[in-house]
Amino acid sequence: MNMDRFKFGHASASQWQEAAQACLNQMGHLTASANLGFLYTTDLLAANLPDILEYFKEHTSVSHWVGSVGIGICSCAKEYFDVPAIAVMIGHFPEESFSVFTNLTENVEVFSHTHQSWNDSNKAMFAIVHGDPRNNHIAQLVFQMSERLGDGFLVGGLTSSRRQYLQIANTVVKGGLSGVLFGSHVAVSTRLTQGCSAIGPRHQITESSNNIIIRIDDRPALDVFKEDIGKELAQDLNKVAGLIFAALPIRGSDTGDYMVRNLIGIDPEHKLLAIGDIVNPGMSIMFTRRETKTAYEDLVKMLEKIKGSLKGKVPKGGVYYSCMGRGENLFGKDSAELKTIQKILGDFPLVGFFANGEIYYQRLYGYTGILTLFL
Repeated sequence: MNMDRFKFGHASASQWQEAAQACLNQMGHLTASANLGFLYTTDLLAANLPDILEYFKEHTSVSHWVGSVGIGICSCAKEYFDVPAIAVMIGHFPEESFSVFTNLTENVEVFSHTHQSWNDSNKAMFAIVHGDPRNNHIAQLVFQMSERLGDGFLVGGLTSSRRQYLQIANTVVKGGLSGVLFGSHVAVSTRLTQGCSAIGPRHQITESSNNIIIRIDDRPALDVFKEDIGKELAQDLNKVAGLIFAALPIRGSDTGDYMVRNLIGIDPEHKLLAIGDIVNPGMSIMFTRRETKTAYEDLVKMLEKIKGSLKGKVPKGGVYYSCMGRGENLFGKDSAELKTIQKILGDFPLVGFFANGEIYYQRLYGYTGILTLFL
């Protein structure tokens, strides 16, 4: 498909107007066919997001926008944390090949009324979405949206913020799921990389209550956990915080995919574990370890795979959604994660943010990085 390379810019400045102007300067001249923008700002600029969005609409004549606030944002080879910063990318797509949808808060019925006819004629199978982590229905909304698209593929992230939790869907919104659908003739390549690696075998939950795991493989849950993590950590369970996580394998995955979930409680007396998700007897579970070395190796492996899938094509642009637990918190300062992407795939327009949960296919993940390239 013949789309010219996207325009992009990124900058940090004490005043948002300076950062926005710097982004415009980097993008240079926009053709009349530019029609969809991706905009990410750090949460230090959350209060200014409506003004920033209007500024870009006015100075680019692009009316369709999606994006989010993030505690951290990123662009080509650059990560921004704890500074006022903006990353913006503008592409041009064939007319009618995309459709922005806004703020689903409880179910996707509203979407059916507003977008079903467009969806039927364009056969959307792919969407970039942003969600509000404070919405208790968000995981369900992601799943329902995928189902509504006929097993459609979603990528995106949940807003991370220490201030307002804001997303962009042509206007500034909050509280739900929003984003942009792409018709079947928009070509993309997308991959996921895990930040936590398995440290033991796959087990089966045999007794549970909500998010509390009582028995695994018909044994006390904590006994199985201690075996998997090894003697040193088992002797001092305080050391597992931020290091060891639960993982729920995806049933039927041919790549051994799994969703990482935080350990949020250990009851040594009753030998119970509590994790950050609802579980049921019969579900599989593993335990994983968060390590820089294995996460870096998995990132490189993912990038090599996506590079191989390109067959020499140069991406027109891309979006990257990483976890707040990654970036400088896992790979160190100096934008190491984004520089790795640049090192393997070269220079191309890229924007994104560090999320409070990542969206891939029809599920919510944690500690992952999700790269999507427009071809």
